[in-house]
Amino acid sequence: MKSIKEKKERALGVKLFVKAERCNSPKCAMVRHPYRPGMHGQKHRRTVSDYGRQLQEKQKARLLYGFNNRQMQNLFSHHSREEILLRLETRLDHVVFLLGFAKSPRIARQLVSHGHILVNGRKVTISSFRVRMGDVIRIRPESRESKMFEDIHTRLKQYAAPSWLELKPEQLEGKCVSNPPLEGLQLPFDVNLVVQFFAR
Repeated sequence: MKSIKEKKERALGVKLFVKAERCNSPKCAMVRHPYRPGMHGQKHRRTVSDYGRQLQEKQKARLLYGFNNRQMQNLFSHHSREEILLRLETRLDHVVFLLGFAKSPRIARQLVSHGHILVNGRKVTISSFRVRMGDVIRIRPESRESKMFEDIHTRLKQYAAPSWLELKPEQLEGKCVSNPPLEGLQLPFDVNLVVQFFAR
């Protein structure tokens, strides 16, 4: 059975990896049904207005990061494009995902909010917490026997983190060693259109 989030993903026409491993397999909803949900999804083609395109990009960002409207308003209305990219890339949940500790961004948010992640030895449960250079991110020792981490050592042996993050697989630990490179950064939504939506 397809989830509501997978239907939203299909409606937006972009793979946002809401279902972790399923999104990298032939079972992915976007692979099996690469069209809008609904009985007329394959036939329905419509011209999207500028506002409609802005709204779609906003919805992509909201689904990917789990934003609420106030969070999006604060981020996209009060910062430059470069600052927006930096804040998105250094969110704790995103860093947890980039380190390979979680199989999807959604699962990474859950790991943070449920208290499984330590930053510099202290538990942080805020997904939007901003990771800075020198911060050490670890899986909480008491959480490592949890079923959600049962295959993590095997996965991390075959995983390479981005160059601005240093991963120590055996210690289930990562460190931010530099600022992330923003030039050429590819996001599954258009930041400029989201900014335009909130500038109306």
